[in-house]
Amino acid sequence: MSYSVGQVAGFAGVTVRTLHHYDDIGLLAPSARSHAGHRRYSDGDLDRLQQILFYRELGFPLEEVAALLDDPDADPRAHLRRQHQLLTARIEKLQKMAAAVENAMEARKMGINLTPEEKFEVFGDFDPDQYEEEVNERWGGSDAYRQSQERAASYTKEDWLRIQREADELGRRFVALMEAGEPADCEAAMDAAEEHRQGISRNHYDCGYEMHTCLGEMYVADERFTRNIDQAKPGLAAYMKEAILANAARHTS
Repeated sequence: MSYSVGQVAGFAGVTVRTLHHYDDIGLLAPSARSHAGHRRYSDGDLDRLQQILFYRELGFPLEEVAALLDDPDADPRAHLRRQHQLLTARIEKLQKMAAAVENAMEARKMGINLTPEEKFEVFGDFDPDQYEEEVNERWGGSDAYRQSQERAASYTKEDWLRIQREADELGRRFVALMEAGEPADCEAAMDAAEEHRQGISRNHYDCGYEMHTCLGEMYVADERFTRNIDQAKPGLAAYMKEAILANAARHTS
């Protein structure tokens, strides 16, 4: 069975001119010619063309493709193994690129339109986009989530730095109270918890005492929050939770 140059071009999705060029440089010479001198390609020629197009798709120059295919020590299985390795690497690279694009889309949706350098400057090792999908699933329909999105969309780098400074200062106050041996339900700790609640309301969304209490509970129920908060001092998440609960009781009793 043999095929004309036009048929092969149609099979492979290339132009007749490309096949002529491959023939001219010795990369893919047809196995036969018709009585009229027209190129005729065999099934083996089609197999070689498939190999050529695969390596071309991966960015190999034609000279290197020819060297690979004409290697006398190579066998078809070796080519398949090499192609599998290259294709796997290509897939991994594309998956990373897709993930990077998705992260950029999520960050823009959140309104955190910062460069990677600015994000690191503002948030350090914490990635504000890391839990966005989970947050959206759990609270996406709430007024608090809508408020948070709207406010975040308007914030600049300077706004985020200010918010982070406020959070860091409040964290240091809690740590100082812990180190001084003050109980979590002392007046100073409850005042710090109240400032924490007001900061959330001011910067993110309206946070009443019931919602603040839920946040405090989550600080210890979700080990991701606990691990992040406890970086400042082990036990800080639990201390903050108790101060938040005490403050809520103080204002709602």
